[in-house]
Amino acid sequence: MTANQAASKQVSSLSVQLTPYRFIIHCCILLLIAGCTPNPYSATNKMHQRQVKKAASKLRAKPEVFTSDSVKASDYFVGTTNFSMRKPNFVIIHYTAQNTCDLTLKTFTTPRSEVSAHYVICRDGIVHHLLNDYLRSHHAGLGKWGAVTDMNSCSIGIELDNSGAEPFSDPQIAGLLSLLGHLKKEYNIPAANFIGHADFAPGRKADPGVLFPWKQLAANGFGLWYDDVRDTIPTGFNPVMALRLIGYDTKDTTAAIRSFKLHFMHDTDRHMNTADKSVLNNLASKY
Repeated sequence: MTANQAASKQVSSLSVQLTPYRFIIHCCILLLIAGCTPNPYSATNKMHQRQVKKAASKLRAKPEVFTSDSVKASDYFVGTTNFSMRKPNFVIIHYTAQNTCDLTLKTFTTPRSEVSAHYVICRDGIVHHLLNDYLRSHHAGLGKWGAVTDMNSCSIGIELDNSGAEPFSDPQIAGLLSLLGHLKKEYNIPAANFIGHADFAPGRKADPGVLFPWKQLAANGFGLWYDDVRDTIPTGFNPVMALRLIGYDTKDTTAAIRSFKLHFMHDTDRHMNTADKSVLNNLASKY
């Protein structure tokens, strides 16, 4: 046997020995590729990052020296050393009024919709965190709660995947309670400041709707609830004044009553009976 023949035989033998290993490696690569599910929001995630960088650049920019025709400009910039990020002080709960969680996510990642939320919670309890809590989400719109008219600037918006005409699932509520516990602790949000979209925008919005379990949330420290045993309604009790004291915008009294009853009485009636007044009187004493 020549030297070339011997070398060829060694190479052939080595090739046979390595083939099983190559096969295993090849299979592993295929399995990894099959297991890597592409993110359907890759393109909009890039848009998200560009907008975040743009917002961050505004934060990094040195404040401009203020001047006007009647005010002399300062000779130099003075940057305070005592500051922090503004934090949310309210949580607004919504329902999506759409058929699926995926449809809502698509809506919130479509620029022309111009609507968003910080969180979306699906029926199976999965929580999607769409936006940094310190950034301003477009979720509340026009409305008023107490003296607050720009709720987007001081709140976190949470959307629950629900049509508005169906009970909320147990996994979804469990996910919500867990999230609210985190938010309350992280930002020291008062119990009274967990409200619904309908509370902030009476007459314009009805979410999270008549089926939402506000009593269960209040029992966990998210929102206030009335006592089972209540004092007698005082003589001269003014329901409109009590609604305003809680925080409702009473410009449209009928709309305010309906939003109150959606939240606390679980009905859609626009008239206030004795039981409603008893509950309202009790709640007004807590705010």
